[in-house]
Amino acid sequence: FLIYLLPKVLCWECCRRHTSIIHTTSKNRIYKHKLTMAIIKAGKVVIVLAGRHAGKKAVVVKTFDDGNSDKRFSHCLIAGLAQNPRKVTRSMSKAKVEKRSKVMKPFIKYINVRHVFPTRYVVDLDVKKVVDEADLIDPERKVDCKKELKKLFEDRYLNQKEVTSEKKAAGSAYFYQKLRF
Repeated sequence: FLIYLLPKVLCWECCRRHTSIIHTTSKNRIYKHKLTMAIIKAGKVVIVLAGRHAGKKAVVVKTFDDGNSDKRFSHCLIAGLAQNPRKVTRSMSKAKVEKRSKVMKPFIKYINVRHVFPTRYVVDLDVKKVVDEADLIDPERKVDCKKELKKLFEDRYLNQKEVTSEKKAAGSAYFYQKLRF
């Protein structure tokens, strides 16, 4: 009864599957599925759930809500850390801290939206300037892009105290922590 009165509702099938699909009802009572991408935006820290980098943290660079000619599903371009920086303590010297932070190994990848888990954290890294979609097609340019991304990640890791917003500082601290599971 209530479903027919509201213009947009979640049906029982989607509540059971825990998906974020909005159903719009028409006069014929036919449901039309539309996936919402309101949560996953550029700068959001996500956890990769499937594939080679499962369990790793990444930052969303760009989202594709309706897909494109290659991938006909909603996906996003992410840049993350395949290898996190090693543990650092206060008693370590500056040289040792820099050496342990150079272990980072970045990755860049297109991934299905259903294979990432968005977190509440946001990072203000300028990843869009470093990662360009045209660079990902050529393998040599992709390697150069990863090197620039590594420099960006290392610079932010060593200068975490310079972040202006308290919310974004918490996001960058969370991004560089190793996920314990």
